[in-house]
Amino acid sequence: MVLLATGMVVTNLLGRNMVKVWESLLARIPVVRAIYSASKQLTETLFSGSGKSFRKVVLVRYPHPGLWSLAFLTGDGMAEANRKTGRNLVNIFVPTTPNPTSGFFLMVPREDMIELDMPVDVGIKLILSAGAVSPEGRPEPAGD
Repeated sequence: MVLLATGMVVTNLLGRNMVKVWESLLARIPVVRAIYSASKQLTETLFSGSGKSFRKVVLVRYPHPGLWSLAFLTGDGMAEANRKTGRNLVNIFVPTTPNPTSGFFLMVPREDMIELDMPVDVGIKLILSAGAVSPEGRPEPAGD
């Protein structure tokens, strides 16, 4: 039992120190520092225990009015933006495929998006698979 406890303590301390050394090394490389810190912050936000980062899966017309894109509702719009536009804006994140940690932050009128009854984790799987994996696990036939 003492050996197991000692092993756990050493592993955790050693592991933490290795991560700190790795992060300090990355922090010294100018371009990598910016990319790594942004990716780390986004990853910590997305996968935090609070579960508040991606609230709902939505559809928005992006990149132009004839197309629909899957996006994630991330919050209510800024009060100043709502006042100045005269619209009820919401914050959304349109991820890119196959790397959902990059994408576009948009503020769109609430009435210009459609909320889906899809869990966030299923939406992320759909993005990661570039649409190859449908929410039901098989592609749906194309309609007319």
